[in-house]
Amino acid sequence: MRNITVSVDDNIYHRARIRAAELQTSVSALVARFLKQTADEETNRERLKRMERETLERIQARQGSFSAGNRMARDEIYDRHALR
Repeated sequence: MRNITVSVDDNIYHRARIRAAELQTSVSALVARFLKQTADEETNRERLKRMERETLERIQARQGSFSAGNRMARDEIYDRHALR
């Protein structure tokens, strides 16, 4: 386990101590939890790799039913939610 030093404004530290007391924990535990959550989040690169893998799996699942001649509906082409 590594120790780190973090400099914060006195007001932030005071508020963090109050919050830690409310949660019956320490400021150090709050910071450690925050860093763990941040590190566990999927990075943009990981998300894109996952989406690529899922897309390839869907294409391979069709086994022969997918070809370059297949047409996508206009709504599928411009689905902005799929790009996020």
